[in-house]
Amino acid sequence: MQWAQIRPTREDRTSFLIVGLLAVVWIVAYSNLQPAADWFTYSLLGLSAESHIGQALNFFVYDVPKILLLLSGMIFLIGVLQTFINPNKVRAAVEKRGEGVGNLLAALFGALTPFCSCSSVPLFIGFVQAGIPLGITFSFLITSPIMNEVAFVMLLGLFGWQVAFMYLISGILIGVVAGWLLGRMKLERFVEGMVYETANAAGRPSAVLEEQLTWSDRFERAAESTRDIIKRVWLFVIIGIGIGAFIHGFVPEDALTEIMGVGAWWSVPVAVALGIPLYSSAVGVIPIISALLGKGAALGTALAFMMSVVALSLPEMIILRRVLKPQLIAIFVGVVAGGIIITGYLFNLVVR
Repeated sequence: MQWAQIRPTREDRTSFLIVGLLAVVWIVAYSNLQPAADWFTYSLLGLSAESHIGQALNFFVYDVPKILLLLSGMIFLIGVLQTFINPNKVRAAVEKRGEGVGNLLAALFGALTPFCSCSSVPLFIGFVQAGIPLGITFSFLITSPIMNEVAFVMLLGLFGWQVAFMYLISGILIGVVAGWLLGRMKLERFVEGMVYETANAAGRPSAVLEEQLTWSDRFERAAESTRDIIKRVWLFVIIGIGIGAFIHGFVPEDALTEIMGVGAWWSVPVAVALGIPLYSSAVGVIPIISALLGKGAALGTALAFMMSVVALSLPEMIILRRVLKPQLIAIFVGVVAGGIIITGYLFNLVVR
């Protein structure tokens, strides 16, 4: 890896100023999304916070700019970092440690990152573009939304350390095993060409990385990559969140409780299937899980539902469709859902 000149030029200082100002605008906008959504939905439109349409519209108005801001910010940061990365060296380092260790490291990194399923996608794209094997990138994509530090603390307080640590270990194991299996299937042919085309368009092939790039060059290439990816996925983000908002506002909690409270063998796979169309973070869904358990839902079934919501949400699948072909998305969903179902059964057997 060759580090470019460290001392910034006058052009670099101008670029830093522009990026800094944009970062301030991003932070202010992101910090005020919920108040703005509440004002628009409940004050301007006069909808009730207790109504189905009010809850659904508020969810939509809040989450669309939230996800687009997260996507643009993460893609830009990753784009800057990638100008320092030589894909051949990254690939060689991963191959030296082997797939198993690589999957574990990716899963642990995912467990430490506070991203939802949709905001994990830019990092997934960046890892693929950097030459990291597909199975290892999937270990990150799976574990990052499933595992959440706040969710872990909430489970610790609600259900005790045994349940919290079972959640931690099972989430990492699902990421490691599912990522390893996906990697062994050699599915790279099902990755859309735009992932690699974007890398080339942004000037990140290994030969170019030996150039001496200025900070201005790095910011320009990261901005180009951000514009290209956002242009390709923004409509899918809106459609996916629209579906999630409808379900958030109109699907009754009692209907879910009735199914997950049944002790039949099919309750776990049905709970997983019901969770896939929904969209929430682990923190957002845990209060629902607490309510479901209070109404008689089995712990393993409820946690399997939570994992499917955060790891296999329909909005995530819609966004991933821009970078993965349908065959790979179907295989990804099948493998991860299988791991979650097994985990749900194990929880039901161990915790009664």
